[in-house]
Amino acid sequence: MPLLRSIEDLASIERSLHLAIGVFDGVHRGHQAVIQAARESADESGGVACVVTFDPHPVRVLAPTYAPRLLTATEHKVRLLNELGIEHVAILTFDLAFAETSAETFVRELHRASHSLARICVGEDWRFGSGGRGDVALLERLGAELGFAVTGVPTVSVDGMTASSTRIREAVAGGDFAIAEALLGRPYTVLGTVIQGRHLGRELGFPTANLTVHSEQLPPTGVYAVRVSLESGEKFPAVANLGYRPSIEGETARRLLEVHLLDWQGNLYDCDLEVEFVEFLRPERKFAGLEALKSQIVQDAERTREVLA
Repeated sequence: MPLLRSIEDLASIERSLHLAIGVFDGVHRGHQAVIQAARESADESGGVACVVTFDPHPVRVLAPTYAPRLLTATEHKVRLLNELGIEHVAILTFDLAFAETSAETFVRELHRASHSLARICVGEDWRFGSGGRGDVALLERLGAELGFAVTGVPTVSVDGMTASSTRIREAVAGGDFAIAEALLGRPYTVLGTVIQGRHLGRELGFPTANLTVHSEQLPPTGVYAVRVSLESGEKFPAVANLGYRPSIEGETARRLLEVHLLDWQGNLYDCDLEVEFVEFLRPERKFAGLEALKSQIVQDAERTREVLA
């Protein structure tokens, strides 16, 4: 389904509407609980579940200095929502004008645009509207007036850890993929688009795909065993280098993500790849020459096959 880009676009959905609203960065277990509440409500009544989210992240507009590094940029977020069975996603532009909208006005606009607003589902501690004055209590008051139900979904905890985007960012930054996976409810992945490189990997006998990564929160620099999902859905083992390629680029490089797929050949330019980080193999380091680098890549590939076997 095409993305909805405004509140008014909700009018294109003719059946009863069951909204899950939030930023949903990472689409973690807590977010999934909110989305599942909307889906179950829609299924029970023959309605439609729709996720309403925001771009850019509100903190990036309200307090740019404190803006978090995103786990999932919009394109990746939409893909994950689709995998959860959500076909309708409304992405509202969050700018200063939108930030000044009162919570009550926002809700009334949602109601006015919808053919039949049946339910709004949010996290029980979610705040919204100008000054963050909107909460579940306000939703319930307006729901009683306007005729829609409200579900405030409790915080989700896993092994005593709260499922939150902040906690997952900390885990990813520390390279703790086990905690990230536990809180995400799926393996930690990033989405990236393959761009033209210098073809040095191919010259070395190890063709690599250079990625421009949509996510902002990445693991520590190093070499990793990863799984790569192609647009076709096929998955392949791969060695990923996240770093500066000091043996190639010298000391003035920028941080890059490049992956060497072990059992695949072909052209991936302009394709979107989803990269699942599985295990840290070694730190990135500068080699004395290209032969030493090639020897290490062979070892990395062998170790990756062992890890992913």
